[in-house]
Parts: sequence; structure tokens; C-alpha cells
Amino acid sequence: MPYTYRLPVFEVIKETEGAITLVFDVPAEHLNQFSYAPGQFLTLEVPSDSTGSVARCYSLSSSPHLDERPAVTVKRTAGGYASNWICDNIAVDSVITVLAPSGRFVPRSLDDDVLLCAAGSGITPIVSIATSVLCAGNGKVALFYANRDRESVIFDARIGELAERYPARLSVVHWLEEERGVPTADGIAAELSSFVGREVYLCGPEGFMAAMRSALLTLDVSDSPLHIEEYRSLTDNPFVASGIEPSLHETAAERGKPLQVEFDGATYHFDWPQGTPLLDVLLDAGLDAPYVCRESACGTCVCSVKSGRTRMLMNEALIDDELEAGLTLACQTVRESDQVHIAFDQDS
Repeated sequence: MPYTYRLPVFEVIKETEGAITLVFDVPAEHLNQFSYAPGQFLTLEVPSDSTGSVARCYSLSSSPHLDERPAVTVKRTAGGYASNWICDNIAVDSVITVLAPSGRFVPRSLDDDVLLCAAGSGITPIVSIATSVLCAGNGKVALFYANRDRESVIFDARIGELAERYPARLSVVHWLEEERGVPTADGIAAELSSFVGREVYLCGPEGFMAAMRSALLTLDVSDSPLHIEEYRSLTDNPFVASGIEPSLHETAAERGKPLQVEFDGATYHFDWPQGTPLLDVLLDAGLDAPYVCRESACGTCVCSVKSGRTRMLMNEALIDDELEAGLTLACQTVRESDQVHIAFDQDS
């Protein structure tokens, strides 16, 4: 089970009628663990009468380059247990159990020009990236932000302040459905045609993401690096021990082939059974490997294949450049050769 932290809530900010920002007060002894990059997220434990607790990931809307304290923004969703519980129950001095910051939806450089596209609460990691690029880098930012109406625009004032402060570097396009209807691929392409060639970051609901992909195909931006952050509920709860115990009567075949793992400055040797995901092997052996979703989406369990052959059952987090560099997701990786060497690099 990943290491957990209990953080007091320093401030609760009402962003809209349906969204609040929780600002955390990180104890001095944990400041290093809560160093984060723009675009990353926190995993929060929310109490539940039916299951004991549920885990939900919320993007950090604060900027590590500007804000003293980390903050996440939570928007109510219809039928969403965790978001409604947080909005109804969390107040100043509430204490929430969280995991350390994680995620790979981060800018490779704050000096690159970027195209940031969001809908609804998808703005949370996007505004962190935008603020960081503008305040701590030299890149230009184009922001496309879709919402139902003006009242539902999260961070409206903050975005306006950034536009006033950086008029030559920030371009903002607000798409309001009450005025223009649901965003279409053609409509989006028309708005974004001036920003072709930039690194692209997308975050929002499924329909919006599909329209964005179609628009980008229309604009022929296949050569531009594309980063996607999709929100989903976790099926696994990282705050609860897995309960999986290794068998005491394994055959030689079940024990698997040699696996060498570099982790946290030490080298370990395990047996890796055929067809078993790497993350399961590490957790069963007692190694505190990083993970959150176990569904290939968050990228928390990323590691490097130093030698040997592996394959991923599914991949929704790594882009082509990262795959070519040998990165893989432990939760989805199975071995294909008799010997494999894996490293959890700090700079992966």
C-alpha cells in the first residue's frame, strides 16, 4: 500500500456554485514529499459508509512556481459520491488522507509554446500548467476553454488576470454552450488554426475529447506532441491493502523467470511469473512500488526497461517518445523474455 499523509485544509475557496478549491497546509516534515509539477494530481481518501472509504484523484490547480500551498479543485458531479461529499463536508481545519502528488500530464519545458484545451473541471490541471508557463517560463499559451455558461466557468477571474498580465503571451478562447452549442470539431478547428505546431494538452469529458481529437486531425497536428488527461473513477482503492498473499506451493513454472529491479537506491531480485503484471509481482514481494489507478491511466507506476523484452496490456498514459525511450507502466507490463531488468528512475 502506498505511503499516506494526513493534511489539514488551510482554506476552502468557492469557485462557482458547484466547485470548490481545497488549499492544504503541508507540515514542514513532508514538504519534500509534496514537491510537485504543474499538471499533477493528488489522490484523496473519502469516507464511505458502504465500503469504508473510496479513493478519488483530483488535479492540482495551484502552481508550484507561484502558490505557497498545494490546492485541488473539486466540482460536483451528478450522482458522484466523492465530489458531493467533499463539497458538503470539508471545511477549514478538516484533515484529509492523501497520497503524494503523482501523474505525467506535465509540461516538458516551461519555455515551449503550448496549446491547452479544457472543458468544465478539466481546467484544473490546465490552469496549473498555464500559470506555471506564464509565471516561470518564456512560452506562449493558447487556452481553449469550453463551458455550459459564464456562471460555470471555473477560475474565470484568475484567467482574466493572467490575460491582463501577459497580453502578448496568453490567448484565451471561451466557448459557451448556451451561446454556441456543444463544441464541434469544425468549430474548434476554426478557433485553433492559428496555434498549429504547439505542444497540445487536453483535459475534459469524453465527448469533448473526441471533438478535440477530430479537430486536431483536421488541423493536421499529428507531428505535435499530444498529452491527454482523462478523468475516471478508480476501481482499486490504494488506501486499502490488496490482501493478495503469495502461494506457498508454487511450481517452478509459476515461480517465473529472473527479474532485477532498481528501486529507491537499492537493487532487488524476484521471480516474475509469465502473464503476471509487474506491479503485482512487486507488491506481492513487499516492495512499496508507486501506483494509484492500476488501469494504465495515471502514469504513477512508470518505470524503465533497462534490458529484456516486455509488453504492455494497455497504455493510456505514455506517448510515443516515452515508449521509444523504454518507459513502461508497471501495472500493465508482462514479461516476454526470460530475464528482465527494470528501474524506477526518479527522472522517468
